Amino acid sequence: MQEPINKSGGNGAVSKLPKVVVGIVTHNRADLLPKAIASALDQLDCNVQVSVIDDGSTDATSEISEKFTHVEWTRWMPGRGYMAARNHWMACADADYFVSLDDDAWFLQKDEIALAVACMERHPRIAAIAFDILSPDRPDAVPRDPPHLSAMFIGCGHLLRLSAVREVGVYEKTPGSYGGEEKDLCLRLMDAGHSIVLMRGVHVWHDKTMLARDVDAQHRSGVCNDLIMTLRRTPGLLLPMALLAKICRHLIHAWKHQLMKPCLEAFALFAKSVPDALRVRRPVKSATLREFVKLTKNGFTPFV
Repeated sequence: MQEPINKSGGNGAVSKLPKVVVGIVTHNRADLLPKAIASALDQLDCNVQVSVIDDGSTDATSEISEKFTHVEWTRWMPGRGYMAARNHWMACADADYFVSLDDDAWFLQKDEIALAVACMERHPRIAAIAFDILSPDRPDAVPRDPPHLSAMFIGCGHLLRLSAVREVGVYEKTPGSYGGEEKDLCLRLMDAGHSIVLMRGVHVWHDKTMLARDVDAQHRSGVCNDLIMTLRRTPGLLLPMALLAKICRHLIHAWKHQLMKPCLEAFALFAKSVPDALRVRRPVKSATLREFVKLTKNGFTPFV
């Protein structure tokens, strides 16, 4: 890995800062990728290494590496999926922190990583920081507030303390290739005594481009993985009702959004995957699940 870039805001060289790897997984988004990379390289007052994994792109993505010589580039052919790429960084990166940034997402200012790392350094029990995600369906920025406890982060923009992740394990293999892994990791981190916080107003823009997206496939994968996570993590006494409630919610959502076919396919994939899921079942404590549900309903509890 190349040496990280230490950048300051004009007050001299930055030294002895925690190492941060910014990982960007990309697939066939050559038009958008440079903006994501540039926004990470422009971050100030932090010790950053930007790393890109080209996950089997067939467009002009490979040509972009010539424009960003300070970026570490890896090409996987054939592609292995974004979860495998993020697991690679979380398990192997020689760094203190890992920032996950989607290839269609970018920082809006130049201080987001520095603010998040400073928060982590002040509060050792924080394992993950969720940046406040803006998108075409949520475009309005909000003022910056002190950190709030949260149930989970969103994959397109967050920071993880690598020592905490390695304590509980990286993303676990799921039947579907998309969806649910962040929630599962957050549950395990909380169960181990760590906290997840949201830095409200510290924004990442997620363009949510439909390029290289298959909506039906993502829905099928997300529903199946959500049921698998429920089976793996829910305490035994709560499991029957939890699974029934999840199935009903997914059916209602699918009916409203014309997604019944991929939803039913997800149920079939889940049923096929139950034996494997039971073999690695590791439920969290009931108190952890209650706290997770509470934070999901009220995501703005001040972090103390």
